[in-house]
Amino acid sequence: MRKSSRQRVGAATELAESAWAIVLFCAACGAVAGALLPLLARLLLALPWAPLEGPAELLTSVPEPARTLGTIAVGVLGGLLLGFTAVHESLSVRVGDTHVTLTIRDSAQEFTREEIAVFFRDGKQLVLLGPSGLELARERCGLNWQRLADALTAHGHTWAGQDPHRAEFRRWVPGTPGLPPGADALLRARALARRDEDDAEEARELRGELLRLGVVVRDEDGRQYVRVVTGDVDR
Repeated sequence: MRKSSRQRVGAATELAESAWAIVLFCAACGAVAGALLPLLARLLLALPWAPLEGPAELLTSVPEPARTLGTIAVGVLGGLLLGFTAVHESLSVRVGDTHVTLTIRDSAQEFTREEIAVFFRDGKQLVLLGPSGLELARERCGLNWQRLADALTAHGHTWAGQDPHRAEFRRWVPGTPGLPPGADALLRARALARRDEDDAEEARELRGELLRLGVVVRDEDGRQYVRVVTGDVDR
């Protein structure tokens, strides 16, 4: 549904999602939702007991075509807002022979070839590992995965079909032995943060704290799986 674009910029390759495609798609979805809103209001009022009965009656009291045109306009505005937010949250990748730069949320992370061991896909996330096996970056990615893999390998970087350390993960439960001091408390806090969608940034920060302790976290089916990186960490 999302399109990606790629172009050569000097010796590097730029990959970014099409901002116009994202915004137009969200606006179109908003328009459809707005067009269906009057119908939904009439269906609600036909029920013996209807939630939001007051707003539904108010909406149906507006004469046509102003009613439908108004709800479509509101839907388009909501879709545009959602679309611009999605563009702001989208990931772009600049791949060069000596550096790779990940840009998201108006911030950029640049990694040198020496810092990079392998890239791989984990669900909808792009993950970058360093030579020690520690995660350097994990970002939600809407790019075309094959184009991304081709760009990385074309510039001499390593792309893996899956996490090369996947077999080392074990499910975390409170009190899991073998973790560094403080890791268990951070994992408890992160488990709580992940239950609340509004605490996504908190969960992200706690992941960073765990990485500083040498603990890599992978989420699957609402559970946390961990592996411990031994030796010196990369960052």
